[in-house]
Amino acid sequence: MAGLRSLLWGRGVSALGDGLWFTIWALYLTRIAGLPPVTVGAGLAVASAVGMVAAVPLGAFADRAGARPVLVVLTLVRAAAMAGYLAVDGTWSFLAVTVPFTALATGGTAVRTALVTALVTEAAERVRVLARQRVAQHVGYAIGAGLGALVLTADTRWAYTLAIAGNAVSFLVLAGTTLLVPAPARTPATRGRPATRAVLGDRPYLCLTAATAVLSLCWAMLSAGLPLWLSGRTHLPLGLGGAVVVLSSVGIAVFQVPFARFARTVGQAARTAVVSGVVLAASCVLLATTSGGAGAGAIAVVGLAAVLHVVGELGYVAANWGLSVRLMREDAKGAYQGVTEAATATVQMVGPGVFTLAVGGLGGPGWLLIAVVFLAAVAPVPALTRWAVRTRQPVAAR
Repeated sequence: MAGLRSLLWGRGVSALGDGLWFTIWALYLTRIAGLPPVTVGAGLAVASAVGMVAAVPLGAFADRAGARPVLVVLTLVRAAAMAGYLAVDGTWSFLAVTVPFTALATGGTAVRTALVTALVTEAAERVRVLARQRVAQHVGYAIGAGLGALVLTADTRWAYTLAIAGNAVSFLVLAGTTLLVPAPARTPATRGRPATRAVLGDRPYLCLTAATAVLSLCWAMLSAGLPLWLSGRTHLPLGLGGAVVVLSSVGIAVFQVPFARFARTVGQAARTAVVSGVVLAASCVLLATTSGGAGAGAIAVVGLAAVLHVVGELGYVAANWGLSVRLMREDAKGAYQGVTEAATATVQMVGPGVFTLAVGGLGGPGWLLIAVVFLAAVAPVPALTRWAVRTRQPVAAR
């Protein structure tokens, strides 16, 4: 479908801007804008909290007003907020642009997923399309991160200004490509509670979403846990962490679409989530064995753990789509995806702290503790999935 290809290209371009910003934001805000690190951290925490609270209402609003126009507006607001970073000169101006930019990201992802699922009616094809979107996203991130490295090398105000302006333009491109997407057919509302109240009262979906969201700790595992481990508990080169991130990005780009086949049905998605949790736990156990390690042997173990991590992440993402898309109410796509994104955002907000305390504080036993968390999270997934299926039409089980 031409509209989906347009959205795919737009997501790739905006992800390039995201990768660029992700690489430079810390130095720009502290060195160029002159903000204290504490202010930056507190502002991002506030913005993330607002995003978690706003995700479900934004998704429900998209159900009523249409996912496409709502996504366009959210993207334009984020473009304006990104441009606003050029004018940041203190705490209040920082909050004025950071809250909308960061908070709307969570809701925007939920609305984008709702738009894709509205354009694609067949459930298995929905997961494949979402997988292709993620591949485009990671390719864009990689290119943007490379450009960000050049900006950091230059380390001048004009380079940061050009990067921020480029990121703002990438959002405009995304808004434009979203406008090219045909307006999806509206799903007639069913009788009963409004979308927000319906999803918040859907206990099987909420419990299942909470359990699977724990697996998103795999992202903080690379960004926080592994660097802390390499620097504080091993004698391995710190650059090994960067090599693992590259391996992860390549693995996702190559295998995310094929992994969609493991979430063709609700039952498959539930089993894939369990396998994902087990594989991620095994990755943690392997990393624990490298305590005090050095040399080729320890590097090989970290490499094997990295491969398991990629497999676990691929499985988690595919399972998350398979469960959240198949079990949502069709006339409340935005609200249901808002719950999914809010749960993931909650885990992401606490993830760095979890790894700092567990791995940075406890060392090897901390990795074992995280492994137990992964296993405990996926243990009830099959039963929770059966509970959710029983409360829905029979089509959900296919």
